[in-house]
Amino acid sequence: MEILKGIEIKGKALWLNKEKILIIADLHLGYEEALVSDGVLIPKGGMFSEMKKEILELLELKPKLVVINGDLKHEFASISRQEWKETLELIDLIIKQSKIILIKGNHDNILGPIAEKRNIEVKNFLILGDICVLHGDKILLECLDKKIKTLIIGHEHPAISLTDNVKQEKYKCFLLGKYQKKNLVVMPSFFNLIEGTDMLCENLLSPFLKNQKLGNFRVFIVGDKVYDFGKLKQLKEI
Repeated sequence: MEILKGIEIKGKALWLNKEKILIIADLHLGYEEALVSDGVLIPKGGMFSEMKKEILELLELKPKLVVINGDLKHEFASISRQEWKETLELIDLIIKQSKIILIKGNHDNILGPIAEKRNIEVKNFLILGDICVLHGDKILLECLDKKIKTLIIGHEHPAISLTDNVKQEKYKCFLLGKYQKKNLVVMPSFFNLIEGTDMLCENLLSPFLKNQKLGNFRVFIVGDKVYDFGKLKQLKEI
């Protein structure tokens, strides 16, 4: 589904059709190990296997560049064994077919040693013509230049809860709105264990969304396919 001219939603990723660029946000590799350390018993490796399968399907688009838009790994202050293994395995999977650039997210304080292992560039933001890709945990003045027409961020992990008065389910979603007259696209997290922040009722994380009139943002829910659910205020009314 095309969310803006030349920008398509492909599963939980974005595809810049003309440039052949694939954008993925918030993989949080190592999250399972962090949960186990906190006493949550889950089978390790299942989330990573599922993500690898999804990424392999996306690589069938034959991208010239894959952009990881922040939070490749989960731990703030260290690199766990699971993170070393999974990040390098995922990077090796991608660089067989495409160039890769890492955008630094708020969980990526110690990303340098991983990037250096594979000689990969780490950036705070990436400008692609009139598009700026940045993680979204902080506002970068370079991305507010007048030549930039579209901002693409992650960080928020947007989701929507839908109910039929019997049960409630939460779905990952994309958001499309405005920030200072620029198009603002908010990407869902790519990892699967947690759906994300319910945009109908939970506190927001990104400064791009705080103090915004979110009611006019359009919601694109990711399910078996992508569904355009119209404006957020219409969902609130329902």
